[in-house]
Amino acid sequence: MNLFDRVLKGIERAGNALPHPVSIFAILAGLVVVLSAVGSALQLSVIHPGTGKVITVVNLLSVEGLHRILTGTVSNFTGFAPLGTVLVAMIGIGIAEYSGLIGAVMRLLVLSAPKNLLTAVVVFAGIMSNVASEIGYVLLVPLSAMIFLAAGRHPLAGLAAAFAGTSGGYSANLLLGTVDPLLAGLSTEAAKIIDPAYVVNPAANYYFMFVSTFLLTLIGTYVTERIVIPRLGVYDGDEKPEELKRLSPEERRGLLYALITSGVLIVIVLAGLLPESGFLRRADGDVLHSPFMSGIVTFIFLSAFAAGIAFGIGAGTIRKDADAMKGMSKSIETLGGYIVIVFFAAQFVAYFNWTNLGLVLAVNGAEGLKALNLGPIPLMITFILISAIINLLMGSASAKWALMAPVFIPMFMLLGFTPEFTQTAYRIGDSITNIISPTMSYFAFIIALMARYDKKAGMGTLIATMLPYTIFFLIGWTLLFVVFILLDLPVGPGSQLYLAR
Repeated sequence: MNLFDRVLKGIERAGNALPHPVSIFAILAGLVVVLSAVGSALQLSVIHPGTGKVITVVNLLSVEGLHRILTGTVSNFTGFAPLGTVLVAMIGIGIAEYSGLIGAVMRLLVLSAPKNLLTAVVVFAGIMSNVASEIGYVLLVPLSAMIFLAAGRHPLAGLAAAFAGTSGGYSANLLLGTVDPLLAGLSTEAAKIIDPAYVVNPAANYYFMFVSTFLLTLIGTYVTERIVIPRLGVYDGDEKPEELKRLSPEERRGLLYALITSGVLIVIVLAGLLPESGFLRRADGDVLHSPFMSGIVTFIFLSAFAAGIAFGIGAGTIRKDADAMKGMSKSIETLGGYIVIVFFAAQFVAYFNWTNLGLVLAVNGAEGLKALNLGPIPLMITFILISAIINLLMGSASAKWALMAPVFIPMFMLLGFTPEFTQTAYRIGDSITNIISPTMSYFAFIIALMARYDKKAGMGTLIATMLPYTIFFLIGWTLLFVVFILLDLPVGPGSQLYLAR
């Protein structure tokens, strides 16, 4: 076994040895309580950079601390910013998925692609599938392998291209999806350590992720055509091409209904935003802080809900209100594990904030980083790499950010960087190593799909196939980030790179 194989085996063992995220947050919550007692006994303190007040560590391992824990448990959970936003968005997207709208759009997009654009369309469709959470893994990845085989190309190349877009390009998109409000909520909670009034909008990274969609599509296409396909060679396996089902007349009618409905919604939004006195603007005419931007999660819900219902009526998949209720309920059922994780994550974040440990750590960490005098570009590249490495050991984007945000966002805020800027760097690192991480939740599923076309395929086959995507995505995405820094471009609506002084 060579060095590379040993490293991969070590990563696999380390990832598998990690406890469940629920256990991690429960352990960390208990650890915070103990550390608060230690920090209080040592009289740790810092001067708040904004107010000039002396901040000391609050002991939760005391009678007062116990009372606060007992009385705050429910409100910690129900008031946790990401919880409501994710639930609301998923109810709407659940309708779109249950009715068959998302699946039909993907099939139409891929099956209609010209042969010379097939790879680009597959990568692009994978990136876009992230708006509906995990649908890309269970539908697009196996479908792309079948389409490549039917087109006379190696099926594993189609699988790799779809997996690269779906997982490696997880944070990029032309639309806002469930991950945007989820991460924004966690960033808001972390930013409040420094500024209690700070709010991170779900559209905070939209400009950067919009541009990233096209960049990653180009990179993913290049890697597939120039590296992966030549490496795989000619397919000589036992699998035979399958007949791919075109959209039925009912599905086409459903898409027409959904398109008309979406068009009406767009017209309503434009009518509310374009005029200076538009009804979706703030009273003073401001758009960035308007009810529309503040309520973007509601818009995601309404758009997905309306388009899903329209498709279901046209396609005949939704015939009565009970069908719609079933679709919404099914989407919430899939979040059962997430809700349990959120309960424990909310307690950890609350305890961390109550104790002032985050602020003490942030101030000291910021002073240490200032002493290094790295500058924004080396600093953020380092943070991208840290996020990418952590992602190899812990798959969940929200679970990682719930751990990292309370430390890094306050630290970088004290250095003058906005939470939106820091969140953008995290999303790059969190995405690029998904496709080579054994701890990624769909990793075993992708290996099983590969084995269908190559009986000898295993984890090493998958990682060796996907590693070029990780390397090129890292280089290309980081260079794009550097361009935004050099030109001082906002990463989203109202999301500047630096805090106002």
